Amino acid sequence: MKTTPFTDIHIALGAKMSEFAGYNMPIEYSGIIDEHLTVCNAVGVFDVSHMGEFWVKGPKALEYLQKITSNNVAALEPGKVQYTCFPNDKGGIVDDFLLYQYEPEKYLLVVNAANIEKDWNWCVKQNTEGAILENASDHMAQLAIQGPKALETLQKLTSVNLSDIPYYTFVVGELAGEKEVIISNTGYTGAGGFELYFYPEASEKIWNAVFEAGKEFGIKPVGLGCRDTLRLEMGFCLYGNDINDTTSTIEAGLGWITKFTEGKNFISRPLWEKHKAEGTTRKLIGFEMIDRGIPRHGYELMNEAGEIIGEVTSGTMSPCRKIGIGMGYVKPEYSKAGTEIFVSVRGKGVKAVVVRPPFRK
Repeated sequence: MKTTPFTDIHIALGAKMSEFAGYNMPIEYSGIIDEHLTVCNAVGVFDVSHMGEFWVKGPKALEYLQKITSNNVAALEPGKVQYTCFPNDKGGIVDDFLLYQYEPEKYLLVVNAANIEKDWNWCVKQNTEGAILENASDHMAQLAIQGPKALETLQKLTSVNLSDIPYYTFVVGELAGEKEVIISNTGYTGAGGFELYFYPEASEKIWNAVFEAGKEFGIKPVGLGCRDTLRLEMGFCLYGNDINDTTSTIEAGLGWITKFTEGKNFISRPLWEKHKAEGTTRKLIGFEMIDRGIPRHGYELMNEAGEIIGEVTSGTMSPCRKIGIGMGYVKPEYSKAGTEIFVSVRGKGVKAVVVRPPFRK
């Protein structure tokens, strides 16, 4: 298994470790619920160094990115971040990712850990424009400092005014004595905070500084288990569960990252335009359990007559709400908020209701 610069620290701190995307990663420390609530109420630190990072540079960078991504890259400017995806050539999604404009002809793509090789091969294959591509995944470390006390924690370590970094923007500055740290007001928890990118050699120094700064706020290391429950409470899609090579952004409720602007002839555009104009045969919904039960990935969704209308893609017991919550694809006629549906749990239909995420307000 691959390791991150923090793997030995996780093991020394007693984390429950497991393989994820080929890496030996911490799944939990003090328990998923405790870590989840720490991020919601204070501050938690995720090691996300397993994520992939690609640079796209040169005079052809914009033209190339406009072709391979769904969002409008031309709307970016240096210091801005965009959530977007790679459409494939069959109307599905190769991966979802963050796109940073570093300079006018320099972009950083942060992709999912499980898809690094797949994404890199796709990017290389599609590069008929001659953009300059660099896979920097093994040369970057990343920590996500998430929660309402994240700003106060990190402000102790930098002269950069973090309050001046709006959501989905970033700066490059000094932090904990290390220069050229990317300080990004992003994260996939819905609890606020920052993601830090830096050279692996600085990892231990930055880790120790962050935990010392956050001590008064009850800072804790947190694992991938609560990363999943946090994103699900917000209704954020997880690649491989809620979106994949067979789902379109229109089906998944991601029309807002799909821009049909003039001159942006991205891959799969005609198929997705058709989805938008004519509708789809399924829609991704959020739902809450009315009866007791925990929905799980792969469970069937049914109507009152017991007919199968779809399938659960993500589900859990909400640590904040203390009820079962989930996401799944259903036939469009069952996608309206307030519609009662049933989750097949061990062969029994358990009542739920369609709601519009987030589940955690």
